[in-house]
Formats: sequence, structure tokens, C-alpha cells
Amino acid sequence: MIPGLRGSDHLGITVPDIDQAERFFVDVLGAVPVYTLGAKRADDDWMSVQLGVHPRTVIREIRFYRLGNGTNIELFAYDSADGQAPQPRNSDIGGHHLALYVDDMDAALEYLRRHDVEIMGEPVASAGASAGQRWVYFRSPWGMQFELVSFPEGKAYEDGAATLLWHPARPAE
Repeated sequence: MIPGLRGSDHLGITVPDIDQAERFFVDVLGAVPVYTLGAKRADDDWMSVQLGVHPRTVIREIRFYRLGNGTNIELFAYDSADGQAPQPRNSDIGGHHLALYVDDMDAALEYLRRHDVEIMGEPVASAGASAGQRWVYFRSPWGMQFELVSFPEGKAYEDGAATLLWHPARPAE
């Protein structure tokens, strides 16, 4: 383990429209804005060395948010010097989703529907080690996939497990 590791600090997400993304994170998901950083550009290879992007790429703005009791969110607005790839699917290398734990799946779904959020299918009841959990995916306005997950009575694997996955409702070990 990395010495001193305590957990994840934030998730950075590059978005096509930072104002639209802020409205979604704040108005729909309930994130709290914390601080903003201005533009970052370099005339040398700093952007390539430090961030792995084209050296003439510009970060227009970075905004930080607190989202409940989990990982913080960092939104990036880039002007990419060599173009931008489309949003990856879950099956693509680099594909991803952000899972949000909720106490009441049905209430959370109704809330998202009232905010015209695209729900992807119906809630699924997990089996096997994840039995006791329900989940469903939804999309942001720019197409990023999110997941609602709920297991208020726990998951099947927890009985007798030496290590439990972190859970927002459980105190840290």
C-alpha cells in the first residue's frame, strides 16, 4: 500500500460545457461548489509532461465540489489543441461511471425523473456476492454515465467477510 494512503480525494471529469455540468452537479445531484481555479496554459512541454495532453492545450477553468460524504468532484474545461475524443462507452478502454449510494432507490429515481434525467432501464436486483443491492444507470446531459446503488440491509458477501467495501453509511474502520 502507498504509505499514508487514506482513500480517494477527488474524481476529475473533463466536460464539454462547465456551466451545464455545474448546473447538473449542483441543481440535480446536490453538490456544493467549493472553489474555482482559472486558466492554465504553458509555452513549454509542461502540459504534456504533467498531464499527458498536447503541449498547447489550455485548461480554461477548474471547479471543485463536495458531493455528499464521498469523493470530491473536480470539473475541467479544456481547449484541446489536438481535438477531443467522444465520451467513452463502459465497454471502451477508459470507460467509466460514477456510482452514487442512496438510501431509497425509488425516491431517488422519482427525483431524477422530475429533473428530466435519462434513466437507463429499470433497477436491477443483484445476485451472488452482491445480493441485497439494487442498481440502475443514468446519464448526465453530456452523456456521462452515473449509477444509483442502494443496499440498506447490506450485501451477501458481508457475512463473514474479513474486509468490507467502504460504504458511506458505515463508520471508517
